[in-house]
Amino acid sequence: MSDLAFGVTGARVEPFAAVPTLLLRLRIEAPGGERIHLIALRCQILIEARQRHYSASEAPRLVELFGEPHRWGSTLRSMLWTHVPLMVGGFERATEVDVPITCTYDLEVASTRYFRSLDDGEIPLLLQFSGTVFTKGDAGFSVEQISWARETRYRLPVRVWHDLLERYFPGTGWIRLRRDSVDALQAFKSRRALPTWDDVVSTLLAEAGVAPEPVQRP
Repeated sequence: MSDLAFGVTGARVEPFAAVPTLLLRLRIEAPGGERIHLIALRCQILIEARQRHYSASEAPRLVELFGEPHRWGSTLRSMLWTHVPLMVGGFERATEVDVPITCTYDLEVASTRYFRSLDDGEIPLLLQFSGTVFTKGDAGFSVEQISWARETRYRLPVRVWHDLLERYFPGTGWIRLRRDSVDALQAFKSRRALPTWDDVVSTLLAEAGVAPEPVQRP
């Protein structure tokens, strides 16, 4: 069963999950139409950052991740997005299942910073598979391993990721701060009688002479 074939047929937002969840539709084909009893599948998903062009507006946002654009020949690299374990039920010849990917708006996470830096186009993904395949024959069950050599590529539309975050966090973003920074901001908020955290940040930016720039999304 090491020659199972994998392919991603699409992506969509899960609208009713407790946390932001993206679903990749995965098609699995078994050679020769053999009956598969169960697959304990592990999926590693990488972002192949070299495999797309970056616009003049996107490049400055990626400096924190990859350095200045003139260095990207050596610094632009693939990065791990996530690992997803998945149980695939029995099928014959072929089946399709959803691969649920839990997403975050935590800007300390490299993949989130990367996704948020992109305006449009596609995100080149590499999915690598391993795991255990259970088949049932006349002599009972047999067990085989899936090699990490099994892989497939998919170009995720950037708009799908933006739609996902907009559904769960409409018009907002998240940053993580040290507790002492939060305490200082809380004191500032109380001292100025500011009603929201957005007002706190806007006031500090205004006093620093910095106006936030609206981000245009497709």
